[in-house]
Amino acid sequence: MSKLPIKMPVKIITVTLSVLCTTALAAEAIGQQLDEIEVTGTRHTEGRATLASPVPIDVIDGERLDDSGYADVSRGLQFALPSVNFNRAATTATAASTRPLTLRGLAPDQVLVLINGKRRHSSSILNTNNSVGRGSAPVDFNMIPEAAIQRIEVLRDGAAAQYGSDAIAGVINIILRDDAEGVFSAAQAGATAQGDGENQMFTVRTGLKLGEQGHLTLTGEFRHQEPTNRANVDQRFNRVTYKIGDPRITDINLALDSSVAFGSGELYFFGTGSHRNAQSPSGFRVPGYSPLYPSGYVALINPTLEDFGVTGGFRTTFDDGLHFDFSHTVGYDHASFEVTNTANQSLGASSPSRFDAGAVTYRQHTTDVLVTKDFDAMVPGLYAAAGLQHRAEYYHIHSGEPLAYFGAGADGFPGFNPRNPVDKTRSAYAVFVDAELNANRMLTLGLAGRYDHYSDFGDATTWKGTARLALTSMIALRGAASTGFRAPSMQQQYFDAVTNNLTSKGALVTVGTLPVSDPVARALGASDLKPEKSRNLSAGIVLSAQHISFTADWYRIKIDDRIALSEQLGGAAVTSVLAAAGITNVQQVRFFTNAVDTETEGFEVAARYAVEFGNNTNLNVGAGYGRFNTDLKRLAQNPVLPTLPLLGNKSILFITKAQPKDKITLDTTLGHGPFTLKVNVTRFGECTSADLITTQTYTPKTIVDLSLGAALGHHLSITGGVQNLGDVYPDQPVDNALPSIIAATGGSFPDGEAAPFGFNGRAYFLRLEARF
Repeated sequence: MSKLPIKMPVKIITVTLSVLCTTALAAEAIGQQLDEIEVTGTRHTEGRATLASPVPIDVIDGERLDDSGYADVSRGLQFALPSVNFNRAATTATAASTRPLTLRGLAPDQVLVLINGKRRHSSSILNTNNSVGRGSAPVDFNMIPEAAIQRIEVLRDGAAAQYGSDAIAGVINIILRDDAEGVFSAAQAGATAQGDGENQMFTVRTGLKLGEQGHLTLTGEFRHQEPTNRANVDQRFNRVTYKIGDPRITDINLALDSSVAFGSGELYFFGTGSHRNAQSPSGFRVPGYSPLYPSGYVALINPTLEDFGVTGGFRTTFDDGLHFDFSHTVGYDHASFEVTNTANQSLGASSPSRFDAGAVTYRQHTTDVLVTKDFDAMVPGLYAAAGLQHRAEYYHIHSGEPLAYFGAGADGFPGFNPRNPVDKTRSAYAVFVDAELNANRMLTLGLAGRYDHYSDFGDATTWKGTARLALTSMIALRGAASTGFRAPSMQQQYFDAVTNNLTSKGALVTVGTLPVSDPVARALGASDLKPEKSRNLSAGIVLSAQHISFTADWYRIKIDDRIALSEQLGGAAVTSVLAAAGITNVQQVRFFTNAVDTETEGFEVAARYAVEFGNNTNLNVGAGYGRFNTDLKRLAQNPVLPTLPLLGNKSILFITKAQPKDKITLDTTLGHGPFTLKVNVTRFGECTSADLITTQTYTPKTIVDLSLGAALGHHLSITGGVQNLGDVYPDQPVDNALPSIIAATGGSFPDGEAAPFGFNGRAYFLRLEARF
């Protein structure tokens, strides 16, 4: 186990205590509210203050995301919180289309996402490419209109005992706006300093009253982004041949939130809907690769996504104080793929240049029943909850057209053609209890337990205990211990497709990703997937005064039987198994496996200072630091072919070292009269990856964002800004100088796929808002 530097947080705490005491005595102005009310991590219907929580929780206001100039939610969160990472993969169509977000350096599917406290469905797209989040089917945050978000609550602690599968790293709860009146609209445009990546965003939100206390809030959003290209000059042809950058994406997103009185309670309904067209390039194919393109070509993968998630429910409070909440949530995600500007080598000059590569569909139905009650009359300070949950899931793969997978298949993405039909369902039910005892003004204790049963792998029992001790009105200690689990997703169990990938030597090969139940996968070492199991520990300190707050938390997360996508297995033994099965269009094979155990340890620090100077000037400063260190504790041997490792160096690094090992955020907002100046500084620590051949450590980089806004009367405001003011780029791969890489790619790759902040350089934006 790694030894973390203890002296630094102790020194920070000592200095901060001094500052807190000084500020509390000397401050004369009225500070802004630092301790917001949150509802994540507690079953209490009224929520609780963030600093009163026994586990660390961040609250990001929706307007802060709007003002960042980042039109997508994921990037806004990445630059606001040290614990959040948002990989900007450039050459991986599946990662570029879903934009996975991670927490505490773990995988995208090890954080549970909620909308208004209800479980959000994942994407139907499985990230099979060589990038952070490889092998995961994450939740796509960018299908939720930014203007529809009231706030986002990020619980940085294991919470499977409270919310079920996936909450190993924590929980992200998106709270939608519930305006009952008014109209808001915004338009934003931007581009990079190099003149590409032009983007536009238009949004409108309106609120209506329904009865005396009800509301209907509607939000619509349109976003379009042109591609960027930062590929180096191809040394083989003395011209830019590759397309390496952000993809072309068009999003149409909708959201609504509503409630209306019904008897003694209320009916509520909320949801989101999204339509996306995207286009991502594959690698460059040299002249002579296909007779259709004598100068070479880049095949384009065009996913079209349809997504919606809706929840309807009823909640009420009975005369004895018992709160009752019943809801049903439907999630649906469908992705169809088309490959253009391509060819099938097996068809020669008669090959089409466009192919229907098939589609994938994922559906989720979740029914929740929750009862909560304050037992203060019986046991002072006791609050308890109990609930039931049932979830049904459906996963289907639709085959592409026969010419797409004939022979060598459509270049770029031969598409879907499962050897066995993939039309699978499973169900799960759970029962849980959650209690909290405010024993006195100083001590708060919590205990939660949950039992889950899945139709495909069996049972999981989890628990969580929390404690918070207030030493004084300014100082409190907190801690938690819990167990957790993550069920293997249906995408991981049943995904079946053929893709084109680069080997560790830079060669292009055809790779089949097979379900673990496939006889070929079994013959190469696959076995039934088991759920991941985790053990979480955390301990921290909370310091607060009139204008300032400070938290520091240490954590450790041990995960057994972690699910990963295996190495691309090839060689004579693999070829023999494929030939025996009659498979001729695949050179290498991979499948999912519970191959590794890991341990993640680190600490996080957050501080905020807010004060008003007179009536027209206010200052708000926030700072955060997070350190994330993941070590491999076990690597299973291939039980059938011991000479073929289940995971190689590149795959292990994606799990352990490819995300920044630490991160610093500093955001400053200075308001004076109608003007607002914002300066955000984010330092991404070093990360290590083997993107091509050589294992390389990429050096830390610091990104500065600057914006200036002005109110134009009571209804209009305008903001202009610069993102990445210093025009910072990731390090160049050292492999670009290798003869084998020059022969394979011409040294075209400008950076590693692990680059956490992108590769576009400086960018500008202008935003206009209207409120009525």
